[in-house]
Amino acid sequence: MNPAGVVSGGRQLLAADPVTGLGHLLGQPFLQHALAAGTAIALLSGLVGYFVVLRGQVFAGDALSHVAYTGAIAALAAGVDLRFGLFAGTVLVGLLLGVLGGRAGADDAVIGVVFAWVLGLGVFFLAYYTAHASTGNGAASARVLFGSILGISRSAAITAVGIAAGLLVLLAVIARPLLFASLDPQVAAARGVPVRVLGAGFLALVGATAAEASQAVGALLLFGLLAAPPAAALRLTSRPWRALALSGGLAVAAVWLGVVLSYAWPVLPPSFTIMACSTAEYLLAAGWSWTARAGWPARTSQHSVAR
Repeated sequence: MNPAGVVSGGRQLLAADPVTGLGHLLGQPFLQHALAAGTAIALLSGLVGYFVVLRGQVFAGDALSHVAYTGAIAALAAGVDLRFGLFAGTVLVGLLLGVLGGRAGADDAVIGVVFAWVLGLGVFFLAYYTAHASTGNGAASARVLFGSILGISRSAAITAVGIAAGLLVLLAVIARPLLFASLDPQVAAARGVPVRVLGAGFLALVGATAAEASQAVGALLLFGLLAAPPAAALRLTSRPWRALALSGGLAVAAVWLGVVLSYAWPVLPPSFTIMACSTAEYLLAAGWSWTARAGWPARTSQHSVAR
């Protein structure tokens, strides 16, 4: 069955009867694969992204998202599995940033230098791949850049869920000491927490998350999924564990809503709708936070009582 035709027909059904249309959506194998992989990737991105934002390492996350692209293109140029380049490149560079950085994490100057070098390598590998690969028509590099969540196969979806589950287990193991080191690295170090080792290991985990998420939303767009939902969660609550759970939930909601919107309006690419939903979540959370700080609900309540 042609997914494009299914999506086009499903759009009319969803507009006429949202409940039936949603059931039609969930009944399509390619959308089941997309939602399964997207849910796992979004949950991982939201939970890891919470610590990225909390630790002030958003720039490092952005750099690693571009490393994912370079690693994938290097793998294509070498004729090996694209995922090998994704994970090898991002994990190794994540470790490098952690080792070269300070005690608590990567240093902006180090990130900038590595970032520039990695972008240069990306240009080199892309030129080599385009010039020497017999099928070098740019389609593969476009998929790496912008993702292809609706094109994920059943086997790829199972692999994505398995890898995400493994990375979530690793995050659960280090979550408590990582939170301690993120909130107060000096006290954590004094208490015996291996802050520097933990920081390097976490950046390697961020790299693996970037590699994983690139398959769904693309190397250039995963930054939004890694940063916007966690930033929204931190706007909505100051309790760490509650914010962590909320960050994961918002990321999953953005992926699901983005896929549904792309299904309803095929002219909108799913990566765009997912990023739009993530951005909308942050804007709504920022607006709510601003009105709460300004005391708008309290003034409204007092005005109602006076009347």
